[in-house]
Amino acid sequence: MSKKNHKTSVGGQALIEGIMMQGPKGVAIAVRKSDGSISTEYHDVKHARDKLKFLGWPIIRGVVAFVESMILGYKLLMYSAEESGMEDLDDVEMSKFEKWLNDKFGEKLMDFIMGVATVLGFALAFVIFFYLPVFIFNRLNFVFHDVLTPWQGTIEGVIKIVIFIVYMLLVSRMKDIKRLFMYHGAEHKSICCYESGMELTVENVKQCSRFHPRCGTSFMFVMLILSIVVITLFSLVVPDELKHNRIIWMLIKLPLVPLIMGIGYEFIKYAGKHDNALVKILSAPGLWMQRITTKEPDDDIIEVGIASIKAVITDNPEDDEIK
Repeated sequence: MSKKNHKTSVGGQALIEGIMMQGPKGVAIAVRKSDGSISTEYHDVKHARDKLKFLGWPIIRGVVAFVESMILGYKLLMYSAEESGMEDLDDVEMSKFEKWLNDKFGEKLMDFIMGVATVLGFALAFVIFFYLPVFIFNRLNFVFHDVLTPWQGTIEGVIKIVIFIVYMLLVSRMKDIKRLFMYHGAEHKSICCYESGMELTVENVKQCSRFHPRCGTSFMFVMLILSIVVITLFSLVVPDELKHNRIIWMLIKLPLVPLIMGIGYEFIKYAGKHDNALVKILSAPGLWMQRITTKEPDDDIIEVGIASIKAVITDNPEDDEIK
């Protein structure tokens, strides 16, 4: 029986051979195991705003949600890798040194390696999306004899967007990332099918759109666009001599990141429950980027998406309406 078309707060994340969904019943992960079966498990998630109410205030909740999603996403990504059999070392040809390390340190070594990889990942992201735009602008400004200074915030923002698009295009060509993006597409299509009031079947999900306004890709793109506006206005009151120093200029801009993140979150939340002309215009760049970060999924991947969303929804659609 068809349900009424409605907007929900149900959201998810693509994992390694799996999908995480969060809905009125909590958080569940569906993973395609190496034997072909689908494993679905619930996971306890505690939100900081439940203990400290002020962390749920507008703007602030966006920063908190981003930090929590990063931590949760990392944990669930590791879980999906293990559950799918990706970390099964019995089938991997290891050298004597690797076997010794595995026998000697086991999971502690893996946790250490992943910790180092995470730190290096954040450092690389800082260099690419924070330092590099400032460096490129300074080179351009030098070539044009400082005439670009009044537009520093705008030009740096445009450079960030270009870097982001090129980066996503490059990683999307990797085989494993392509499959991850197919799971991302299945996540969106499953939510779209449920919100459209259709029965959750493979054929119905295949008919649905893989683009959704409440998406991490849209959130990142909204943040990039907001950064252009906020930093451009902010740069008008910052003396030129401070902006010419790359290190000082980056340090000055750092406190603006939480503000931009918070505003971006509020917009994505608003876009998730409204469908007016303003939302469509402002959401367009993020939805366009989803043409890169989502791919049309195969039937077996759609089955995982259906399993994940069925695990977190109730028989009453009003339970997951966006508040």
